[in-house]
Amino acid sequence: MASVAYTLTTVSASAEREVPHVYQDSEICEEQVAEVRLGSYTDLEELLEGSQTAGVSRGQFEGIVGSSPLLGAVLEQVEIVAPTGATVLIEGETGTGKEVIANAIHAHSERRSRPFVKLNCAAIPLGLLESELFGHEKGAFTGAVTQKMGRFEAANGGTLFLDEIGDIPLELQSKLLRVLQEQEFERLGSTYTRRVDVRVIAATNQDLAGLVSEKQFRMDLYYRLNVFPIALPALRQRPDDIPALVAHFAQKFGARMSKRISKISDTGMEALIRYAWPGNIRELQNLVERAVILSTGEVLKLPSPPSRVAARQEPATLGDTERDHILRALEDSNWVVGGRSGAAARLGVKRTTLMDKMRKRGLWRGMSQPRFAM
Repeated sequence: MASVAYTLTTVSASAEREVPHVYQDSEICEEQVAEVRLGSYTDLEELLEGSQTAGVSRGQFEGIVGSSPLLGAVLEQVEIVAPTGATVLIEGETGTGKEVIANAIHAHSERRSRPFVKLNCAAIPLGLLESELFGHEKGAFTGAVTQKMGRFEAANGGTLFLDEIGDIPLELQSKLLRVLQEQEFERLGSTYTRRVDVRVIAATNQDLAGLVSEKQFRMDLYYRLNVFPIALPALRQRPDDIPALVAHFAQKFGARMSKRISKISDTGMEALIRYAWPGNIRELQNLVERAVILSTGEVLKLPSPPSRVAARQEPATLGDTERDHILRALEDSNWVVGGRSGAAARLGVKRTTLMDKMRKRGLWRGMSQPRFAM
């Protein structure tokens, strides 16, 4: 799929126009103030119209915004696997849009008229997860006052999306493997075997292969889930898509709040593109929503961004913690991977193992997580 570069179109404004209050808590140098005073803005409506014709989201793939080569490669994989009915494993950092991709696979499959059922395996208490997956009979355990259908039954004929699959406990993994292989299971408290026809799409932000080597995830289940893996790029790896995403979210939240947000300062857009977005698309979406709330006119009023220190102190997931730990080791070793003083030796892993983790976590020499400089 060809790469489409976004050209930021600007609209002129008079020099007398007031400087938009962009970042309340950020330092603004004189040159940047002068640039904003000259009225250099990106037209969000034109940008969104351009993404509708050049991008991939507004036509074939509803809800997916962007036209970068990395995103295009992912969507080519979606096109290939969607009609096959094969099990798919979607890997990627938190906030990269794994559920949106799962929905796109279902929407382009022969099961699109059947249910698309979702379950976040990390959000269900351990004692209830088996019941959520397979259902239970009345009296199967304390508190089971009625019969309950599980997610596999609810998704019969359709697709079951299992998010955070790496958090399923070992004692349940064998039962999940059975239903994947045999398409049959028993409810809790029942001896009756039920058969279903369910396509499973799993997602994780963890290194499942690493969990297998640590005996925290069954190898046979990993291979059964990993029939067709799709790796989602982090937002920092596809900065060309950020302008279209900003325009998309500004329109979405503006319509919800009855506001017409049509512009953003070029300085602000450039800052958004430079930022590393450790929380990926979800972080960008939340920031734009805050910006729409703050905006009182047609110009998107950006709030102060999160700092790198805050992101380190409060990692969202185990994957984020691992990535941050690897990044610190690389910085401390001046990005030397091998050797006695390299990052691999500091972390106690093989050089090839570290390089594989760097590739999966989107780490490369010279990367940084700058604050928005306005």
